[in-house]
Amino acid sequence: MRNVIFPFIVVALFIFGCGEGTSEQTKDIPVENVDPDQFKPLNERAKRHVESVLRIPATEKYSMKVYRAHLDGDDKEDAIITVNRLEFAIDEATKKGNLARRAELGFMGNYNYFFFFDGGLNKISPEIYIPSTPGKELKVSFENISSEAYKDIVIDFRVRNASYKDFYTVNNHTPRRIFQWKHFDGLGSKTSEAYGFKYAEGSVGLQKDILVLKADLVQPDFEFDPMTYEPEVKESKEILYTFFYNPQMAKYVTRTK
Repeated sequence: MRNVIFPFIVVALFIFGCGEGTSEQTKDIPVENVDPDQFKPLNERAKRHVESVLRIPATEKYSMKVYRAHLDGDDKEDAIITVNRLEFAIDEATKKGNLARRAELGFMGNYNYFFFFDGGLNKISPEIYIPSTPGKELKVSFENISSEAYKDIVIDFRVRNASYKDFYTVNNHTPRRIFQWKHFDGLGSKTSEAYGFKYAEGSVGLQKDILVLKADLVQPDFEFDPMTYEPEVKESKEILYTFFYNPQMAKYVTRTK
């Protein structure tokens, strides 16, 4: 009878010994290095991150939007988070006693930001400033320019009565600006200009060419704020410039005539 019980006792001790060893190993994991926010919904994480990085007080009213897309070569969804702090711009001008002058300039400054959420790393980047008029929030869209497998980022922003487009591609987990061009200018004035944009097969590499088209800016016949009004831009088929991606310079350039 002892010969039957003894092997069972040995096996049982071995099993319990393994369990205790595994438990001891888990104690070595540095719990303080685990980010508790990484398991929260993105909107909640973004709000906490934005308010912490920009030091936004609980009493300030600001706007935040999240635009989701696949922005790099992995299979994880990424996002662009935009923040507008118009109220902060007005309060800052009021405290400095130059509210009227700052309003005349459209409160131009660093009050529009965006952040990049990398789905693969599950992290939100530091803030990226876009000097602009905060009366208009940043407008985000996505285009297949660098690749058909993922999107590039296009951000529209206002500088008083003009509008610009910034083009970004994500490289090494960081949005990098590769092109900028004016969308329109002179809104509300007698002289104006406007441009349209199309994309064509790359003439140099895999990245698509960016075609800048001639366009007309439609001036409304009623009173409006030229710093915030969203006008109609009628683009033509006439190509003014063709830009191609230069890998050595890591940006778009055009051939000189």
